[in-house]
Amino acid sequence: MANTGFLPTSKKEMEALGWEQADIILFTGDAYVDHPSFGAAVIGRVLENAGYRVAIVPQPNWRDDLRDFKKLGEPRLFFAVTSGCMDSMVNHYTANKRLRSDDAYTA
Repeated sequence: MANTGFLPTSKKEMEALGWEQADIILFTGDAYVDHPSFGAAVIGRVLENAGYRVAIVPQPNWRDDLRDFKKLGEPRLFFAVTSGCMDSMVNHYTANKRLRSDDAYTA
C-alpha cells in the first residue's frame, strides 16, 4: 500500500482520503511527528504498510468531555493506545528538578 502522506488526525482528513472509517485509530500521548524517532508514527506506518487504514489522535484532552476520543468515530477493527516516547519526569522537569515551562513538541 502506498504512503498516504500524513496519517489522518481528523474526520475531514479521513474524508479527503475517501475513508468513511479507519481500520485502526491510534491514540498517543506524544505530539504527532511523522518521523522514525516517534513511536506512534512508526507503529502507524507499519500498520499502513500492512494494508490497514490508520488514523491517529495525538495528545487527546482527557480532562474535558472526552470529545477527542470520539472525533474519528468507531474504528473497523480496534483502538490502539501508546503513552508516548518521553518519560513523564523528563517531560515535566529539567535536570535541575525545576518544572519545565514549555513542551517543545506541543503548540
